[in-house]
Amino acid sequence: MESPASAVLHPLHTIYFYLTEGCNLKCRHCWIDPKYQGEGEQHPSLDPSLFRKIIREAIPLGLTSVRLTGGEPLLHPAIGELLDCIAENGLQLSVETNGLLCSLQMAQDLRRSCETVFVSVSLDGVDAATHDWMRGVKGAFDKAVRGIHNLVETGIHPQLIMTITRRNVGQVEQIVRLAESIGAESVKFNHLQPTARGSKMYENGEALSIGELVALGEWMERTLIPSTALRIDPGHPVAFRPLGRIFGDKPGLCGLCGIFGVLGVLASGKYALCGIGELIPELVFGKADTDSLDSVWAKNPVLNDIRNGMPHRLQGICGECLFRDKCLGSCIAQNYYAKRHLWAPFWYCQQAYEAGLFPSARLR
Repeated sequence: MESPASAVLHPLHTIYFYLTEGCNLKCRHCWIDPKYQGEGEQHPSLDPSLFRKIIREAIPLGLTSVRLTGGEPLLHPAIGELLDCIAENGLQLSVETNGLLCSLQMAQDLRRSCETVFVSVSLDGVDAATHDWMRGVKGAFDKAVRGIHNLVETGIHPQLIMTITRRNVGQVEQIVRLAESIGAESVKFNHLQPTARGSKMYENGEALSIGELVALGEWMERTLIPSTALRIDPGHPVAFRPLGRIFGDKPGLCGLCGIFGVLGVLASGKYALCGIGELIPELVFGKADTDSLDSVWAKNPVLNDIRNGMPHRLQGICGECLFRDKCLGSCIAQNYYAKRHLWAPFWYCQQAYEAGLFPSARLR
């Protein structure tokens, strides 16, 4: 590993708080694999006093925003107290939720905590049969749609996130039309990741082939995106996007990876690269109750390896890509999970290259 002294220390702009180890859904594709939390159950969640301590230590390091995710973040038993802390410190807020607990009161609380709060709600189909199958709990679709309506009523126009599988790929355009009618602000499409529960879906033939994914992305860029005023993130890596969507006046929802300015906090209070720390112990960097955040941020060898080595140490197709400085390997967590080293190429791009589908004009 590189010497920590040689690293360029970037501001810690954003902390991803994985607030709970539990989730009220059993999603087939989840890449973290939280425990199911039914009615009356309570799995471990981040101590509110520790949350405040982390915020307090992060602000001098450059903290400007937090992301609340999970598990399901709105399951946290003291979610109101956490929102108060965010408001008191004037931080920007984004929330990733399945929408089931977005009551009108919760939506109002989110709005009060940050005037420009950004909320993403997962919706994996335009009907209950599709969404509930993906999410593993009956009634999830109706509750999620109700939650979206509650958010819109309070002035929060959420992003809808759809994970594409063989089961729901025929509803890609329909989810955009639903987003338009329901008052959403944007739609983001995620590819099914071959990680944790997602690996089982690959084994069961629920994932699209790389050829199908590339063709779908081309159709989105050519036909779907021009057909709507909503912001659309098609999910494919930067190298597969038209130049106008990367550098134009209204670029797509892609940009420099935030890895240099982001840190994860697990529900246990451990610092980690992100939620992948729940699955990979070597990507856990310390504990908030015993380790000072400034020391973790400045001295952790994995973080300093990333700062020193990204992007010039990227391997495979990512090392040959013209957009490696912008994409930064797309997702270090997924790459490490697959190959157990930081510089592994992103699976989508590597598979596309091996299949002869990587854009040759985007090679160095």
